[in-house]
Amino acid sequence: MAYEESSFNIVHQTDVYEIRHYVDRLAVQATYTNQNSSFRNLFNYISGANIDSEKITMTTPVTQSEESSEMVMQFYLPSKFTKKTAPVPTDSRVELITIEEGYYAVIKYSGRLTDKNFNKHKKILKENLIEDKIEIIGPAIKATYNAPFTLPMLRRNEAMFHVDWKKL
Repeated sequence: MAYEESSFNIVHQTDVYEIRHYVDRLAVQATYTNQNSSFRNLFNYISGANIDSEKITMTTPVTQSEESSEMVMQFYLPSKFTKKTAPVPTDSRVELITIEEGYYAVIKYSGRLTDKNFNKHKKILKENLIEDKIEIIGPAIKATYNAPFTLPMLRRNEAMFHVDWKKL
């Protein structure tokens, strides 16, 4: 099944990673200590737990990061929505946000969605960015693109950092 994906332009590429430019993106997010409950809260929102009882098409990726010692999960909304037209969540734990445009360094990997796998790729990306003198300006982001039942070898996962991009 093909889901709408946040659009981006690749502005730089190496053998290890790429730098992408994303425009503003609308998302719903929830903070959590239990990943499953956060996913459920966001999934309920796109399933109609909003003031319009509107079902919203799933998009990719689903992202997770740690901000100010809290874990944050985000679902991006389809591009047809704006902050004014997106249904307001009925769950106070879910909020509509705009992720401002910016540059992100990304490393792709497949396999299971374990912290070990993510941390391995996050470390590789971070080391390469430091070596290439690219400043990291945000926390590590775990981006997942596939349904849980997708075979691990066929999954598309990414580790990302918001970066201060200046052409090398």
